[in-house]
Amino acid sequence: MKSTLFVGFLFVFLIFSIALPVPAPAQTSGSAPSSAAPAGVTLTDIVECGEGYTSHDLYDMKIALLEVIRGEEAWKRIREASAANKPAASGSEFVLARIRFEYKARELPGLCVHLLLPEQFMAYSSDGEDYTPASVVPPKPELRKELKSGESFEGWLAFMVAQQDKAPLMSYSAGTGGAVQHGGNKWFILR
Repeated sequence: MKSTLFVGFLFVFLIFSIALPVPAPAQTSGSAPSSAAPAGVTLTDIVECGEGYTSHDLYDMKIALLEVIRGEEAWKRIREASAANKPAASGSEFVLARIRFEYKARELPGLCVHLLLPEQFMAYSSDGEDYTPASVVPPKPELRKELKSGESFEGWLAFMVAQQDKAPLMSYSAGTGGAVQHGGNKWFILR
């Protein structure tokens, strides 16, 4: 009797297990293009720093897209930043992004310097195509600095996107432009 009851419970359990949909795991905000974070949200991650096959030091990073300026206002600020800047190509417009970046070692001594570069940031269309980097001088301060543990920095980036693209994306990767750093792959919506 007990074994028949057990088999019955097992059968009912299996039926419900198969019939109930399994929810897809939720993506963390900013971890992928489909979950890109809006302006004002601070994302956190880990950056590894080290050489070769030795153990790498871990650093906590925080990154926030503080402000997005697009179109005529962006062009006005870019023109003021340098008279050598040229207007956006036909059908395109500039997007300015003000970023705050924080960097802190998890353990002492925390001697690895993080070279924060504009090249670590890329713009993509809402369809996933990468945009050619804007060849302009952005407003001051440009997002370019050697950060030591415990430091933070705010600066501007400039992108050129299609005028009809209402939700372009921006990605950050610590490994771009740096020889020994990895991590920090984050996504934001440029609007």
